[in-house]
Amino acid sequence: MDLRLPLGCLGLSVALLVSGCSPKDKQQHTSLEEKTAQFEKTLDTLQDPKLKDAVADLGGSLLLLERARLRLRDKPIETEYSDDALALLKHYPSPQALADTYINGLFVLRKTSSSDYLTDLQPIFPFSFNYPTEFPFPHALEWQSVTLSNKQVIPFQPEWSETDPGIQLSPSSANMTNPDDLTLTYPYVEGMEVDPKKQPQPLTLHGKVEVIAPRKVVTFNLTRQDVGKLQSNNNISLTLVSLDKNSAEIELNTNPTQTPQVGDTPLNPLIVQAKDSTGQFLSRAGAINENAAQIAFYQQQLDEMLEQKSWSDAFGKKLDDEQKAFEAKQTSHYTRVYFNGMVDKLEISVMDFSAATVNRKELDLPVRQFDNSTSQDVQPLPMPVVVYDDQAASYLKDAHLDAEKLKKSVVISQSVDDASAAHIEFDHPKTFNDELLGSPRAPTDSPVTFFAEDEQGKRGEPLELPTEAFEVNPLEGSITYDLNLFPETPAYAVGSMPLFLAEIQKDTLDAHQLPTGLELKGNALIVDQKRFPSEAWRFYAKDDSGNYLKEILATSHSDKPDSPPVYDVHYFYGQPTRLESYQRTALNTVEYGFEVKLDKPQAGPVE
Repeated sequence: MDLRLPLGCLGLSVALLVSGCSPKDKQQHTSLEEKTAQFEKTLDTLQDPKLKDAVADLGGSLLLLERARLRLRDKPIETEYSDDALALLKHYPSPQALADTYINGLFVLRKTSSSDYLTDLQPIFPFSFNYPTEFPFPHALEWQSVTLSNKQVIPFQPEWSETDPGIQLSPSSANMTNPDDLTLTYPYVEGMEVDPKKQPQPLTLHGKVEVIAPRKVVTFNLTRQDVGKLQSNNNISLTLVSLDKNSAEIELNTNPTQTPQVGDTPLNPLIVQAKDSTGQFLSRAGAINENAAQIAFYQQQLDEMLEQKSWSDAFGKKLDDEQKAFEAKQTSHYTRVYFNGMVDKLEISVMDFSAATVNRKELDLPVRQFDNSTSQDVQPLPMPVVVYDDQAASYLKDAHLDAEKLKKSVVISQSVDDASAAHIEFDHPKTFNDELLGSPRAPTDSPVTFFAEDEQGKRGEPLELPTEAFEVNPLEGSITYDLNLFPETPAYAVGSMPLFLAEIQKDTLDAHQLPTGLELKGNALIVDQKRFPSEAWRFYAKDDSGNYLKEILATSHSDKPDSPPVYDVHYFYGQPTRLESYQRTALNTVEYGFEVKLDKPQAGPVE
């Protein structure tokens, strides 16, 4: 029995929360802290370990739920935008087509390793799994083994064992950016030289995948005028219970019965999105998926536990039966979603699992290697699926960034924690324009003058300083200064910091009439680096739909090791029919004038 399961959905909500509360609710938060302290005292009185664990799990979840509710409710409303969570689905004719694309677009790369005893394997997924543009359907992937070049089969194990003397296949524990990566670990013998080329190499990765595709996805577009009104579409109906400034409360009144093929898999059919008055999607701050009746039931079960002196299998079965009976009576699915911004309209999508398709497939994926190399051969990477890049259009808008917009985006930060290396930094959100800056040269002069503070607290006289008192790094956008070399503590810094702005020319090319230096071989674009050096050129591909194709990966090919690339190869999910080229034709310097009121260092200890 796992009583944490009903409240398990809180993990995402809590991860997205911020701490703190408004003064008016201080009493409620204080009361929660008192409840927490009392609960911990109660736990200490329990002697039976199993009972104590069960009480800790359920009681802790209920306290976590209450803390999440308060923090979400009191979170300041700060606008933050996001992408359409259903953008993926809109490119495919049916949910099943999207599921097929996920399954058939999966392949495995072998990555270069700095160790002779390790080989890293990276599963490449056709879709991102970062919320909110993650793959929207329930899915599971399980690795089973890898076949080596000597026909040896190495089973997958959930963690690397220090005592296992053989070859091991386990998750890459050190890789936080790609948590799905695997590592093939060869035995290490102290003092023995190993030729990595003679070790058996991974050829095929085996596993199984499961994707549950709903029969259809129904979307309701609602506003405040729809609060309390029943919305219906065939066998799906829901009610917008409330719509506040930054949150919406929804009840899916008649959740279609899940197809028997799905079994007991818990499915969340609701995808709730919000737009503000600009028409852009707001990012989610978190969600509470338990209504008052559910919380009361879990509290009742907790009270029953606290009446026990010890845990027994009979008591555990009684709780299980009560939980199943309660869940069987639930005819609705509830959620309250909080957003980062003021809600104007809602887009509520419901996945109909009443006739879902459960797709299961055994995977035997060849291990591919696409390292940068000296080979002149272009290795093919055929893909049976088409995947679009929904972020490309927004990203490319900033190719023609104007100087005023660049200056307005600058964020100034400073630190005086280290008196000998106090610094001011000028930063701005990175855009496509930054990608084509190349290697700008530092301007000969980036003036800055430090000023003292006058009696009124305003800018006083300029300070006379030795040249070693400060240093300006225009390429890094930073000023470092040594307060120990100042005659008095500076109050203001005034000057000019250079920003760099590329002039970019955009052209559209027909894939069947490419200029010399560009060549398409299937889904691979070959780019001659002498004619189109990557420092000054970028290429994006589209197919006949007019959408940008997602790039799978890119490789560089050189004549010999450590020499500049002769050509680059870009692989796409789909067949390009048009290319967009972006060329940096000039690099301009934009002077950003500033007056910064400087932070004062903390006073040192009094001797």
